[in-house]
Amino acid sequence: MNITKIAVSRPTLIVVVFAVLVFLGFASYKNLNYELAPNFASPVFTVVTVYPGASPSEVENSVTKKLEDAITSVEGIDNIRSFSNEGVSIIVITLKLSANVDDATLDAQRRIDATEFQLPETALDPMVSRISVNDLPVMNIGVTASMPSTEFYDLVKYNIQPELAQIKGVGEIDIVGGDEREIRVNLDAGKMESYNLSIMQVLQAVQSENMDFPTGKIKNDESQMVIRLSARFETIGDIENLVVLSDMNGAKIRLRDIAEVLDTDKETSMIARINGVNSIGLSIKKQSGSNTVEVCHEVLTELSRLESSYKNVSLKFDVPFNSSVFTEQAVDSVMHDLSYAVILVALVMLVFLHGLRNAFIVMVAIPISLVVSFTGMYLMGYTLNIITLVAMSLVIGILVDDAIVVLENIYRHMEMGKDKVRATLDGRSEIGFTAVAITLVDVVVFLPIGLSSSIISPLLSPFAVVIVVTTLLSLVVAFTVVPLLTSRLGKLTHMNKERLSGRFFLWFESQVDALARVIHSILIRAFRHKVITFLIVALLFFGSIALIPAGFVGSEFFGLGDAGEFIIQIELQKDAVLKETNLKVLEAEGILLSKPEIKSVFSKVGSSSSGLLTGGEKSSAFKAEINVKLVDKEFRDVTANAYANMIKNELNSKIAGARIKTVLMNPFMGGTDDSPIQIIIKSSDPDSLYKYASMIRKLVMETPGTNDISSSLEEAANELVVDIDNDKMKDLGLSLAIVGPVMATAFSGNTDAKYIDGSHEYDINIIYDNFNRRSPEDVSNLVLFNSAGSPVKLSQFASVRIGSGNTSLERYDRISSVSVGSQVLGRASGDVGNEIKRKIAGLSLPPGVSVSYDSEMKYQDDAFGSLGFALLTAIVLVYLIMVALYQSYLYPFVVLFSIP
Repeated sequence: MNITKIAVSRPTLIVVVFAVLVFLGFASYKNLNYELAPNFASPVFTVVTVYPGASPSEVENSVTKKLEDAITSVEGIDNIRSFSNEGVSIIVITLKLSANVDDATLDAQRRIDATEFQLPETALDPMVSRISVNDLPVMNIGVTASMPSTEFYDLVKYNIQPELAQIKGVGEIDIVGGDEREIRVNLDAGKMESYNLSIMQVLQAVQSENMDFPTGKIKNDESQMVIRLSARFETIGDIENLVVLSDMNGAKIRLRDIAEVLDTDKETSMIARINGVNSIGLSIKKQSGSNTVEVCHEVLTELSRLESSYKNVSLKFDVPFNSSVFTEQAVDSVMHDLSYAVILVALVMLVFLHGLRNAFIVMVAIPISLVVSFTGMYLMGYTLNIITLVAMSLVIGILVDDAIVVLENIYRHMEMGKDKVRATLDGRSEIGFTAVAITLVDVVVFLPIGLSSSIISPLLSPFAVVIVVTTLLSLVVAFTVVPLLTSRLGKLTHMNKERLSGRFFLWFESQVDALARVIHSILIRAFRHKVITFLIVALLFFGSIALIPAGFVGSEFFGLGDAGEFIIQIELQKDAVLKETNLKVLEAEGILLSKPEIKSVFSKVGSSSSGLLTGGEKSSAFKAEINVKLVDKEFRDVTANAYANMIKNELNSKIAGARIKTVLMNPFMGGTDDSPIQIIIKSSDPDSLYKYASMIRKLVMETPGTNDISSSLEEAANELVVDIDNDKMKDLGLSLAIVGPVMATAFSGNTDAKYIDGSHEYDINIIYDNFNRRSPEDVSNLVLFNSAGSPVKLSQFASVRIGSGNTSLERYDRISSVSVGSQVLGRASGDVGNEIKRKIAGLSLPPGVSVSYDSEMKYQDDAFGSLGFALLTAIVLVYLIMVALYQSYLYPFVVLFSIP
């Protein structure tokens, strides 16, 4: 007894089984997370090492190269790319697709731990972390309040941030901007020299006199009590009165005698503003696996509660970026399209099947397949996102195929005079092999895509697998639920001209017959003129294929769509201070806020986002970013891409002394689409490297479609270089272990000591005052004390000169490199990238100079190659199925060439 006989003879069993499956489907739907796109975790991890105060060249030689040597033997590495910036080393390790990222990360951590003793003592521990879109913020929040700036920062840091961090699903929360309190000890170099005091003596005095000691406990027969020796600073006066040194005569030199102690705020390194109003920014990331929409909704609810709780200080939150908004809009749009598709299918079924009963049977079959498929999505760990929902929208047409084929054949047997039970069994049995073949053809088209292995497999696999699962479920439904319903509800419909519905159906049938006659006449003419027909079809076939290489159909790795957001990046001269950058940003904000198309602007002065794979956000006084959110698409006449380009041109023409470019937001990948074109030139010879990097940069500029070309060669800046004579330094009784910390404290500051006020802890920053760190002469006149206690000026064993150095040094596969990046405007990024590749291939590069490609230029070829192989596999499988169906090796070619 086959499955259809069971469905007809034991309907209760089928009803119970599908009732359970539908219940599980609804339960799974409720537990599915909402995301914009499937979780995209690339096979990449990073190693970040902070080396405070070190120049890029020092970072490269002392940190980056040593870590690269340790990491290079990790199994499965595709390439290693490193960035040695001022004070930080960033190494990006890209693995092969077949590699296990977790195992590789653990292996790298073990090798780094074994090499850590080779790193400089002042370098912090390297941090190894995986790269994922979950590392990108889901919300940016601007916070304002009417209270003193340092108190406001404390409120955000110690009250608001912990409250938000307790929300389920919230991960890391970064604070951007604001005035953080610190106790600054401004050392007077002249007074210290007159008292014969060194910086290290001051540091030691502050740290040693600001400690708590647990010293045991007292106890008796009834109780016990811990003894704590408290010697921490309780007031600012305690710090000022600290005795730094007592001389032979008993005179005490106090900290106030050689320094100014200020209760102030830290030197501003970043400024945040929301719609032109100074604020503190909060950048919220979600935990891996949590629901983006739910997290954002919970955060918004908590923000409303916090505003009510702190009404006395006029606390206000503005949300310039909320990723859940675009996610919900995209998902709701697809859900509406899905609903419309079901309704339209019902109407089409009604006019073709001539009755509500027949349409009802089909309309029961489709939702059952869709709802039950949610169980499969849940079991496979998928989410409700634009990819999986589009797959469900697409599959509706396939679901109808199985139900219609079975239903039509059952009704054909009913028209033969059979009762509805016999017609159901005979009709399904007769058409069963054909229905299976139709379903398998659909399955084998998408199954190879679901099993393909490429960088975009995490995006395409859910799409293909959802279609495969839902299609197979539709076959089961067509063999069970449809026969069950026809055996109970099946009824031949006889159209009556006297009724309105009958006249409509007869008229519709006549129109279908007329269309059939037109098609029939075309076929007759085609058969009579076989050569002409073949030539026309061949011309259309090869002409369609030629559209891509001819440039009529562009190619790109991932279309951005229109998220209504873009970022304006502002860059001044490398020696510009934060105040000057802020003035330029204020000027830009004034222009932006006057535009009716702009909904909000969120500015970060002193910060730049360089992409997830190149270190994320960096602090740079000469750079700034403005996140611009546009009004909805229906209220503006241009796309976000075109508007961003217009704004860029306007700002460049009105704001002098600044380089301005715009970057589109990529809602699917969770960040910005900074440089879809990225070329990396490698050479161990600096002269050859710079020569051919400049040549390729010029080549990129001359390629149509490129826009905002950048190069790491442009990252040169003036710097003070201290050249030490080691022999003189040792003769004077000094060493780098003494000189380095003293210079770092004098000109960068030391915050190891802490000041506790209530439950809050603040840095005690010991540094030279501004007057003693204004010019190169201040560096030359730095006084150090040797092991004998004698003062020595830096100029006695070192020379100070102004040099030029890169703010970032790059390496690719352990070879020095230069990167050239570009945005794309007016053309598809794939077309631009392919043209640049052809031009570079025509260059005569000397031995030792090579070129690699990153970003979309690298991944597009990999993705297209993987998809091409999957489609070829699908065509072979379809052919084999049709050979089995038609029992012919030739006829299936006709069907294959008819596939659009």
